[in-house]
Amino acid sequence: MIEVPRNIPVNQDVKDIISKAETDFRLRTTCGGPVIVPITYSPKKESDIKISIGNNTLYVSKVQAKYLREINMRMLEGYILSISR
Repeated sequence: MIEVPRNIPVNQDVKDIISKAETDFRLRTTCGGPVIVPITYSPKKESDIKISIGNNTLYVSKVQAKYLREINMRMLEGYILSISR
């Protein structure tokens, strides 16, 4: 069984972007490390940890969650670059 922290802090900048996007996101594992993407790119899983952010939810991969100390902007960089084009 994977032990997961009960409370993973989410930086305010990440909360602001997720709230403004008006969609749910998922923090998932990639070969480059943890990334946050809309659930249209990476569907949520039943085993994900749910973090409420305003009217939206950030789903966190249970496998990734055990390694997280915080959720920060670095994890959203790919998404930010894709919407700024």
